[in-house]
Amino acid sequence: MLLAMTVARSHLVAPDAEGCYHCIQRCVRRAFLCGEDRYTGRSYEHRKVWVEDRLRLLGECFAVAIHAFAIMSNHLHLVVQINPALASSWSDAEVAARWLRLFPAAGDDDVKLRCEQLVANPERLAVIRRRLSNLSWFMRCLAEPIARRANREDDCKGRFWEGRFKCQVLCDERAVLAAMAYVDLNPIRAGTVERLDESTHTSVHKRISTGGNSPETLTEPMRPVMGTPLPKLSLSAGEYLQILDWTGRVLAPGKPGKITAGAPVALARIEESSSRWTLRVRGYGDGWYRAVGSAHDLAAWAEKLGQRWLKGIRLALRLAL
Repeated sequence: MLLAMTVARSHLVAPDAEGCYHCIQRCVRRAFLCGEDRYTGRSYEHRKVWVEDRLRLLGECFAVAIHAFAIMSNHLHLVVQINPALASSWSDAEVAARWLRLFPAAGDDDVKLRCEQLVANPERLAVIRRRLSNLSWFMRCLAEPIARRANREDDCKGRFWEGRFKCQVLCDERAVLAAMAYVDLNPIRAGTVERLDESTHTSVHKRISTGGNSPETLTEPMRPVMGTPLPKLSLSAGEYLQILDWTGRVLAPGKPGKITAGAPVALARIEESSSRWTLRVRGYGDGWYRAVGSAHDLAAWAEKLGQRWLKGIRLALRLAL
């Protein structure tokens, strides 16, 4: 069946092309390796701090904007935007310095000397520059150090993460905003918290904290929570938080998804119908697959991948009615 076939990552994420993606990385066997082990009672919650700290470093080194993240007990979600043009604008010295932050030398190696050696090797530097704007390398640089650190802590060997991360292409800003909402609501949907400000290790927690410390940011165009500040979205941070709070109440666990009154005014700027919005967000659970967007977008992606259709086209057609 075509839908079940594995697709090469390069077919979905074009090298050297800008794009937005929803990525999911799961722990092996979906075990609670970043939460509280249900069998032993041992807590691994501190590993969520490792992941968040690593994301912050990657955002400072890669040509990437991190719009949303949620670090759960057995998986993590990311909404990222890759920007190869930004990496092309960096000087050779800046590329080398960013790479050496990701891969510091062991011992007392001279960092300045290593940087000079990289700059003096244009072929190697060109490879590194491409890697710093590559989604697969971004996910690799996130997953591998966490896995090694966790294995050292547990004094064991073997896989920590599943081999391939799941990736969905986000075709337009509406798809990006809906993916962000889906990711930020993950802890509420899982029933681990009841309020947005209680969902630590998520981008919404970071936005709420930033808004509390700097209220003026709530009225400014929304920027990524980590990484390059260049991309801006059409909503302000305050408008997004209002939409997110309303969406969370509608899609709360145990509710049938019935639309309640009082949808935020800003929602009309991104979706004509509030019911369509909740359907769009809910679709990230099992409606969308490799690409998220209009029926035309999904048909184009199906053709590009050599398939007759993609899962999600029926949902896209419903949203267009």
